[in-house]
Amino acid sequence: MLRLEEVRISRQEFRIDANFELCPGSRTALIGPSGGGKSSLLAAVAGFLRVQSGRVSIEGRPMEGVSPGERPLSIVFQDNNLFPHMTAWQNVGLGINSSLRLASDDRIRVDRALKKVGLGAHAGKRPGQLSGGQQSRVALARILVQRRPWILLDEPFAALGPALRTEMLELVGACCNETDAGLVMVTHDPRDAISICEQTVVVANGHAGYPVKTTELFANPPSDLSTYLGPNWKYGG
Repeated sequence: MLRLEEVRISRQEFRIDANFELCPGSRTALIGPSGGGKSSLLAAVAGFLRVQSGRVSIEGRPMEGVSPGERPLSIVFQDNNLFPHMTAWQNVGLGINSSLRLASDDRIRVDRALKKVGLGAHAGKRPGQLSGGQQSRVALARILVQRRPWILLDEPFAALGPALRTEMLELVGACCNETDAGLVMVTHDPRDAISICEQTVVVANGHAGYPVKTTELFANPPSDLSTYLGPNWKYGG
């Protein structure tokens, strides 16, 4: 269980409150206007941003004082957080051991993960030699080798075209299926949420709502979400 209990995040004039819980293995989208606090909420769960009050807990364990690397989750940011001077293979290997001192079984895990995301032939290339979609695949391969119970995505596919973004989301779904991980995904695009997440949290006006079934939410959006989606939004079912 991933639980946010009366959490408040404050930075200067910005504030967001959240109070909800997510079941293991669930897939949840965070959607709302820019600057509403979606990324801040994700950063607080990951441990990169300190909460002013309340508590974040994962599997019943309070996360206060637990560093990001020690939390039972993997996170991918918009830049895919890859090291430009390292190869794709090394960037994936970091998910197992930050010193890259890997046993033979670990090396096999890295090789298999790269093959699963279609990059077996590109293991020796650096991020600058890869396309944006390929860089995203490297980040997903690192998630596969970590095998942590929660995956957090902060719009890592926002710069990709629609077809490639759809392909990446399908790959995320496959990663979740293989590792039985829960997913929390920040997105601006309702189609992303509908395609992969069974529930969605609306983040707007300093508040994160309760998770609602995604199809029902977009079929009958509340006022905050309706304003964000615009007058031409129609849910196709």
